[in-house]
Amino acid sequence: MINIQEVIETNTMIEKENLDVRTITLGISLLSCIDSDLGRLKEKVYTRITTLAKDLVAVGRAIEREYGIPIVNKRISVTPIALVGASACKSPEDFVELAKTLDSAAKTVGVNFIGGYSALVSKGMTMSDELLIRSIPQALACTDRVCSSVNVGSTKTGLDMDAVKLLGGIVKETAELTKERDSLGCAKLVVFCNAPDDNPFMAGAFHGVTEADAVINVGVSGPGVVKTALESVKGADFGTLCDTIKKTAFKITRVGQLVAKEASRRLGIPFGIIDLSLAPTPAVGDSIAEIFEVMGLECAGAPGTTAALALLNDQVKKGGVMASSYVGGLSGAFIPVSEDQGMIHAVETGALTLEKLEAMTCVCSVGLDMVAVPGETGAATISGIIADEMAIGMVNQKTTAVRIIPVIGKDVGETAEFGGLLGRAPIMPVNRYSCEDFISRGGRIPAPIHSFKN
Repeated sequence: MINIQEVIETNTMIEKENLDVRTITLGISLLSCIDSDLGRLKEKVYTRITTLAKDLVAVGRAIEREYGIPIVNKRISVTPIALVGASACKSPEDFVELAKTLDSAAKTVGVNFIGGYSALVSKGMTMSDELLIRSIPQALACTDRVCSSVNVGSTKTGLDMDAVKLLGGIVKETAELTKERDSLGCAKLVVFCNAPDDNPFMAGAFHGVTEADAVINVGVSGPGVVKTALESVKGADFGTLCDTIKKTAFKITRVGQLVAKEASRRLGIPFGIIDLSLAPTPAVGDSIAEIFEVMGLECAGAPGTTAALALLNDQVKKGGVMASSYVGGLSGAFIPVSEDQGMIHAVETGALTLEKLEAMTCVCSVGLDMVAVPGETGAATISGIIADEMAIGMVNQKTTAVRIIPVIGKDVGETAEFGGLLGRAPIMPVNRYSCEDFISRGGRIPAPIHSFKN
């Protein structure tokens, strides 16, 4: 049983080490809303979201007050909109209207973000999928809380390179339409390989078709807690290091389990999963890069960084699964550049390059996350970066993602300012050699041989 004593034991973690529940995310199926008439579809979607989520924010705040646990965000994820809008939406503009409905519903219930403006195209695009993808720039430019994702590959199906090519241009167009805000729209767009159905974190959250009508998923984060725990075992061997991370992850996950169960009970909605992800924030001391330094690296990006990240990711997951029977989502360590002061410092000093960051994504939870590049970076180059990251996920049977931001009007040496949890991002240099002929081939990269396991 989880009891209040376990929460009291974590008071120091909360007050001094930046432990928080990063998000309570209510997943909502919109399949029952499907209609061939766009007006009726919008009305059904708005009504369903505002009915099911009407108490989400209030319940989150009540749990915060009663248990003293910060819950940073309250969010919603919905069924991929390319599926929901397939019958009614005949143009990208129709999908934009649906995005505005999602934004309006999110504002009505008071959540921070709503995810699921998404398409799943790992083996090919339907007409609806393509229309939604083409609508993404305008949808993200004219809404405030809508987040978008596209899954372009999986270990079982390979990579849809037509979609990869298309998305290079979509990222560029999104950057242009939001250039007055340092191309902020791109911070709300993620391209995935092996996307999970139950991820509570934005911008990649959507409510998968394998999920129930509605579920509560909770994301917990505590890089500062892990850092403090490791400071107490400086100089110890790797066995001690691993045990310390596991025990800390166990305690963090128990806090998330308590919040998830309470939210589920009060809302009358089933509990889904705990996502234990060491997701940093711009706050001092809440950094994955600083964990590396406590482990013994001079700076993130130094030789040994990938090994340190692999160790951290694995031990976090091992500790989490001992604390909850339902650990899911993206659980592990995130390495978003803009949201981590230590990572920002590593980029600014030249210790961390895009190539080293890509190597690190082979062993982290997600991939290239919140990476800002020069605004002049071409669409084909962006597609090439996406393709590289998707290939890592496909071959290694893991989730990988790209959230890349070509900041229009800025170049290497400058900084993009996003504010809030998104922080700031130094512009990283990109390899200038062309991959355009490769990306232009089109078609599909087949699944790897080890995917054939039936």
